[in-house]
Amino acid sequence: MPRARAEAELQRMVAALHHEPFYQMGTWVDESMGIYVGWAVLKESFCAALPLRNETGDAVLVFSGEDFPEPGQASRLRKLGHQFEAGGPSYVIHSYEDDPEFPAGLNGRFQGLVADRGRGTAKLFNDRFGMHRLYYHEAKDAFYFSAEAKAILAVRPELRRASAQGLGDFVACGCVLENRTLFDGLHVLPSGSAWVFRNGALASKNLYFRQQEWEQQEPLEPEQYYQELKAVFSRNFPRYLNGHEPIGMSLTGGLDTRVVMAWQRFPDNALPCYTYGGSFRECRDVRVARTVAGACRQPHHVLPVGQEFLSRFAHYAERSIYLSDACVDLSRSPDLYVSERAREIAPVRLTGLYGDEVLRHLRAFKPAEPSPGLFRPELLAHVRQAQTTYATMLQEHPLSFSAFRQAPWHHYGIRALEQTQITARTPFLDNDFVRTVFQAPRSAYLSNDLRLRLISDGNQALRQITTDRGFGGKTGRFSRLVTRAYLEFSFKAEYAYDYGMPQWLAGVNYFLSPLHLERLFLGRHKLFHFRVWYRDTLAPYVREILLDPKALARPYVERKAVEQIVYGHTKGNRNYTNEIHKLLTLELAHRLFLDS
Repeated sequence: MPRARAEAELQRMVAALHHEPFYQMGTWVDESMGIYVGWAVLKESFCAALPLRNETGDAVLVFSGEDFPEPGQASRLRKLGHQFEAGGPSYVIHSYEDDPEFPAGLNGRFQGLVADRGRGTAKLFNDRFGMHRLYYHEAKDAFYFSAEAKAILAVRPELRRASAQGLGDFVACGCVLENRTLFDGLHVLPSGSAWVFRNGALASKNLYFRQQEWEQQEPLEPEQYYQELKAVFSRNFPRYLNGHEPIGMSLTGGLDTRVVMAWQRFPDNALPCYTYGGSFRECRDVRVARTVAGACRQPHHVLPVGQEFLSRFAHYAERSIYLSDACVDLSRSPDLYVSERAREIAPVRLTGLYGDEVLRHLRAFKPAEPSPGLFRPELLAHVRQAQTTYATMLQEHPLSFSAFRQAPWHHYGIRALEQTQITARTPFLDNDFVRTVFQAPRSAYLSNDLRLRLISDGNQALRQITTDRGFGGKTGRFSRLVTRAYLEFSFKAEYAYDYGMPQWLAGVNYFLSPLHLERLFLGRHKLFHFRVWYRDTLAPYVREILLDPKALARPYVERKAVEQIVYGHTKGNRNYTNEIHKLLTLELAHRLFLDS
């Protein structure tokens, strides 16, 4: 490809990634190697100083994400004669020079491209969980790659067509499976990849990591396993508190963030904590999180999702689908809103994400049967294929499903929204930590005892505070059982009066609407109440988008079924919350990506 054309395309791709004024942009070109690469990063973040070069300038690295290396990594590289600035990722280019297995030694969620003039190669890579996603397209005249699909779509308009199986995956599972995307001809780089290019052409599609390396470990005895897990967590967790940027703790009422708080050692009032709140009442998450923060002598803030969000819902709905490349449905649009608020507290968000998924193999998604008559038979065939694919995935190791399928496919969209605003960190996807969990005896993931013990060993006082679901606490066994039973009842009752409301109950609730029965249940645990929002405040938006003639003419939906869903839900005697989520998401995806 001529340089003039390549640079023009590069500029359009980089422009497609420029979402906020606090981004730092740049490009780097090596015409002789056929490399044209650009970036958009958060200012002052770990990878803000790009590109990275070795002393001779023969090796150049563009890196996105974060690495959490062994203590002393920088010192060891300096002893080998390397010179680089302290802090940030400057040492990573030297890790490449000295580690023939690079990037296997990196620990974190990342992506990168390293160009080596001496070897005449370029290596495109990502982390072993595939959480820092890379899209790619192999054209006849170039190999395109980007952290966001929209950048490739900006220069290859022929890819603006829907993948039939991608649509089927999304309708069935809420995400696209098997490294596919919603766009025909656009794919996702597999996790643990290190693809090598020579003379501008793709030479090999290598994997530097295979999950079988961890699956084939021998299980440990229960006590031995706990001691090993605790040692790994306590040794590696401080790495996630390093860096020059301020850190805020996203605190909930559950066990995963409690483990993090039990082992943090910040001075008093040095770790701002915040919890997302709802609009009906102060939820259980807020009350418990405030108590935990107080016990650790740290400040606590509540970030409510209420009228301000709803008044700008059209903005956040469209923005969420655009920023995530339609990898989330509209139920996650509040995540973008609260991420903007969280950035005002601190640019780095420390979380307990993936704790349940890793330690207890929690399945956060599963196929759902579409509403009868809503989608046409052609699409339903792909929905059934997605269900078959999901069933096949369940036959592998349950932790492999959580770490290497669920995390990069289902959770990615939420992370994509977050990382447009903040840097999100969690110690529960640490390489050593996940590797150790693969050695767990079966008994370890059947209860919450392991996390309660980790909390107790880190901070005994936090073990005495009951969680949002009634675990832990210092009361007697009978009192704990009563508390847990009440909280479980209120949790399930809220589900039944929210998006999980069965159709018969929706009819009864409509008949008794003057009594406002839902106010008795909503807001005790959940923050977002889309069943009510779509029925009331957001009803005009739902009708405007889904009853538009263009939306009703989409080739995979049945017009009459869509109309019945919209009229029934906005009237209030039916509950089609999940269907409206998917229909709105697909329609916005068409308008933002496919119709252009």
